[in-house]
Amino acid sequence: MTDFVLPTARRRPGRSMKRPALLVLPAALFLLAFFVIPLIDNGMRSFEDGDGGLTLSRYVQLMTDRFYLRVIGETVLLSAGVTVISALIGYPVAYFLVRKAGKWSGFVIFLLIAPLMTSIIMRTFGWQVLFARKGLVNNLLIDQLGLITRPLRVLNTPELVIAALVHVLVPFMVLSISSVLQGVDRRLEESAQMLGAGPFRTFWEVTFPLTLDGIGTGAILVFMIANGSFVTLILLGGGLQTLPLLIYQQFNTTRDFGMASAMSTILLVIAVFCLWLQLRLVRRRGA
Repeated sequence: MTDFVLPTARRRPGRSMKRPALLVLPAALFLLAFFVIPLIDNGMRSFEDGDGGLTLSRYVQLMTDRFYLRVIGETVLLSAGVTVISALIGYPVAYFLVRKAGKWSGFVIFLLIAPLMTSIIMRTFGWQVLFARKGLVNNLLIDQLGLITRPLRVLNTPELVIAALVHVLVPFMVLSISSVLQGVDRRLEESAQMLGAGPFRTFWEVTFPLTLDGIGTGAILVFMIANGSFVTLILLGGGLQTLPLLIYQQFNTTRDFGMASAMSTILLVIAVFCLWLQLRLVRRRGA
């Protein structure tokens, strides 16, 4: 008796290509409506001169005026500093979470994401309550412990602004690194130790290079968010002048929408350039 084989349906050449396109269509339409079109409108508004013509005067002013150049520099330095500090703090936490936490990993993750569950305004006011002139920290150091005689001046300092940003952004770095660290084969580390490498050399030459992809992802997330932060700077002060602060002032105080659009475009270019630079640096290390 011969086996009976059902005939297989022939696939049409264009049919398999249409389905993925239809699946991507909703996301593409969403990005087009709420991302691409607003960016194009914002960019066109930055070139309008008010009389129906086009001008580059705003960009010339932004790229030649010393004040705006200093603001751009402070924006990049603040974002880069927050990114580096978040990486230095986040990597040990991610390593502990993956390799040492064990059954406590769920509790550690909860502590990491707990700050993200509250409003950024509430978190910022929390820093003010802690470090105000008569806040909890000064009352503890003066009245309870007697370690100091005058209140510490912590509010309205750049250090507190950086600490507040790091407090919010470290979870992004930790989760990015830990997700990659979980995929590192422990047998590679064991092989390095069997060949005579110590714990530090094993980490530096085996574990760390394999987690560069997670560091790069976390750095991109932290830098992008810090690059556009302005609520923390407004509430905590610190004397820092960044592009997001100036954009906020242009929209709400001077009502110069053209200048605000030009600043927004410059901020976007800075973010894209730093994203490209970070990816180049990470890929050069082999990730």
